[in-house]
Amino acid sequence: MSMMHPNVLDVSELLRPEPKFVDKEVSKFRDYTVDETDPLKERVRRTYKLMHTHQTVDFVKGRHADWLKFDHFKATVRQALERLNDLVDESDPDLDLPNIVHAFQTAERARAEFPELDWLHLTGLIHDLGKVMAFYGEPQWAVVGDTFPVGCEWGPSIVYREDSFVDNPDGANPKYNTKNGMYVPNCGLEQLTMSWGHDEYLYRVLKHNGSTLPEQALHMIRYHSFYPWHSGGDYHHLTNEKDEQTKQWVLMFNRYDLYTKSTTLPDIEALWPYYQSLIDKYCPGELEF
Repeated sequence: MSMMHPNVLDVSELLRPEPKFVDKEVSKFRDYTVDETDPLKERVRRTYKLMHTHQTVDFVKGRHADWLKFDHFKATVRQALERLNDLVDESDPDLDLPNIVHAFQTAERARAEFPELDWLHLTGLIHDLGKVMAFYGEPQWAVVGDTFPVGCEWGPSIVYREDSFVDNPDGANPKYNTKNGMYVPNCGLEQLTMSWGHDEYLYRVLKHNGSTLPEQALHMIRYHSFYPWHSGGDYHHLTNEKDEQTKQWVLMFNRYDLYTKSTTLPDIEALWPYYQSLIDKYCPGELEF
């Protein structure tokens, strides 16, 4: 598939922050109620409508069959990060910065708080790397935004839950439309089939390429957009005790991810040598994507 230059809109940025993360008044952030006269709000709503219509068990299986061959391209972590320079979140009401800037801001905040956890710094740097799928024809509703498990009843805290799933065929399938659906109660997060997006893809890329990042780093990457679980309180009937520890790591990570955006730009060139040393340590060389 040829490389494209997509207009990537990470709609999840528009619907944050969650009150548990915010360190300033919620009123300082935009109101994201449905308003058909507001083009920005409508764009967000339409994106989630597409996501919630098409993210089915069969769709996710199809994306796995395509992307988990890891034959789309090869690149070093740095090359893939620099490709993110072409991805600007035009939906962000406060900033208009390339994704790579956000990557370094996230990493540097993690580094400031936990200077001894070098794997956490690298996790901050690469957490959105899965968005490179957008260069290879993947629509934005299958790249960005909040994630949720397919194959069971949709959690009540999912964005636009009230009416956005009405055209999703899994809702009429008795195998998938019950509380547990195709899962066993308390089976654990790792047994769930998540909707397809940049979180799951990067997690799979790192596993495939033998990254030595610790398990908690891989879980932060895999579940950082799973807001209905870690912030909405849904899906606890499917999780287990181990997942509660994962949740604490994910919530900590999201403080770096969501609230590092500022107009103070990191000196990326000056920071590269340190982060390249982490790349060489945990995910060296050319990776198969």
